[in-house]
Amino acid sequence: MSDIKKPLISIITVVFNGVEFLEKTILSVINQTYENIEYIIIDGGSTDGTVDIIKKYEDKIAYWVGESDQGISDAFNKGVKVSSGEYINFQGDGDGFVSSGSLEKVFQDINSKEDIFVSARIQRIDIKGNELYTSKYIDKIDSKSLLFRMSMPHQGLFTHKSYFEKYGLFDVNNIFCMDYEHLLRSYKNFPKVVTKDVIVARWRDDGIGEGRTLEIFKEYDKIKRDNNVAISFVLDGVKYWTLFKYYIKKVLKLGK
Repeated sequence: MSDIKKPLISIITVVFNGVEFLEKTILSVINQTYENIEYIIIDGGSTDGTVDIIKKYEDKIAYWVGESDQGISDAFNKGVKVSSGEYINFQGDGDGFVSSGSLEKVFQDINSKEDIFVSARIQRIDIKGNELYTSKYIDKIDSKSLLFRMSMPHQGLFTHKSYFEKYGLFDVNNIFCMDYEHLLRSYKNFPKVVTKDVIVARWRDDGIGEGRTLEIFKEYDKIKRDNNVAISFVLDGVKYWTLFKYYIKKVLKLGK
């Protein structure tokens, strides 16, 4: 952790009763060949043995706490507040890096004095670890790519600490899309995104948003309007197009 030539990366895992998946995530972080890592775990007061797993690897964790919180946004914020890294990344329990060399590959040729966002590809997996899909490489990502969807999942996104200093912490009123809203704050003056054609991390397909797609769409629409990313007419079009695609896919799935 003393390599001053490489930017310090703070990896934050927030967890609540994650005994089934947490250890795999921890191992994916502490086994990275990239040496300048600060690992932080924010536990929401687990009662299922999660804390025992954290204590097992305590000597590899820079900071951890186990206490109740106000949800994911609040837990994220706790991690950001105690972090020291130039870049911050979030890996939930059940997520994690795909290989020990993931961070080495992503942080080749990164200029921490200029590069605010570093975005790599992710692999979406089901609860058993089977691949559902792998995100495609996008050579250029700008704010327009965020108009329809979250184009930079937080498992593959490394955000410079200065962004948090400029735009603040996550809004605790957002239940599902706190990371998306955080990016939309800079929509009209969006920083350059350095994209990496590297599959860096896995994103497990469950959690608080499982089975609540329409609620997620509603929150997406609200935070886009709150951040004035486009005029109401355009946002109405995005909203109804998104709902149209959702119901078409649902009908097609039922017809199989």
